[in-house]
Amino acid sequence: MYVAVKGGERAIDNAHAWLAEERRGDLAVPELTTAQIREQMTLAVNRVMAEGSLYDPDLAALAIKQARGDLIEAIFLIRAYRTTLPRFGSSLPVDTGAMACDRRISATFKDLPGGQVLGPTFDYTHRLLDFMLAADGDVPAAPEMPVDPAPVPHVMSFLNSEGLIAQETCDGTPAPDLTRAPLELPAARALRLQALTRGDEGFVLGMAYSTQRGYARNHAFVGELRIGTVPVEMEIPELGISIEIGEITLTECETVNQFTGSKTEPAQFTRGYGLVFGQTERKAISMALVDRALRWEELGEDDQGAPAQDAEFVLYHCDNIQATGFLEHIKLPHYVDFQSELELVRKLRRDATGQGAE
Repeated sequence: MYVAVKGGERAIDNAHAWLAEERRGDLAVPELTTAQIREQMTLAVNRVMAEGSLYDPDLAALAIKQARGDLIEAIFLIRAYRTTLPRFGSSLPVDTGAMACDRRISATFKDLPGGQVLGPTFDYTHRLLDFMLAADGDVPAAPEMPVDPAPVPHVMSFLNSEGLIAQETCDGTPAPDLTRAPLELPAARALRLQALTRGDEGFVLGMAYSTQRGYARNHAFVGELRIGTVPVEMEIPELGISIEIGEITLTECETVNQFTGSKTEPAQFTRGYGLVFGQTERKAISMALVDRALRWEELGEDDQGAPAQDAEFVLYHCDNIQATGFLEHIKLPHYVDFQSELELVRKLRRDATGQGAE
């Protein structure tokens, strides 16, 4: 039970004013613009868009500014705003095979049609502080590289051509929309993937790491990691055609996982899958590992009792907004609840010492 704090309205107004002052910081320092956040904190913007389920870099940048850099608070702001938007239609499934790749690597095949494209990555940096950034030094321009706009094939197609990887099937049933209906179990793979792509990056990373350490025997190779832009199309029923309404940046990861086969299936590889808004490769790889771990039952594997194999545990706890709401509600007044428990403990102590017999 919650009770109002005496004088609470004025106190809350003052807290909001103080929060705004703290957000602004030293007035002698120029204020960050949303354009600066959008262009120079791109990875934070991408995470807010992915976990907020709304692709809009400008709004994500605004949410980060308003939240003082607290990404979970920014995700909360984006999700809340998203609920106010009308839905006037659905886009067609994007074709990631037509992606214009800025980055495309494979840990399973060295030589690929289209080549390995390292792209912008921290992978080969030395993790040393660059004090030139503190001195506002100029960033040297990247060398001009020829860009081939032609789409490049998915690496998995090479394994598929030999029948060495399990075929993915789809019965055409529309997947439930997790942004409009609550999660229900048992959840099909499409719904699980929705939950993972908007789940907390740290939680999904922790689950993925647990699979690599043996909690699900999920040894995987990155078959392909690609980052780039894809067109988004929408059907216009009145015209009987589909038109391109824009393009978005996506990170896609497919992992190759070991699978020994069964009495009815030949030895083959299986896969895990991750697809996330923006350049969000750590999340996409983590998502692919957890996706594969959750597929144990459909692939006829043993349940080892690993956390990453438990769909209820993973899917009900990966959402950082739900987790934050439940966690932070204990800061709210619980005076009556606590007083009742306090009186109960006092009574039990009196009874134990015989003082309650009087």
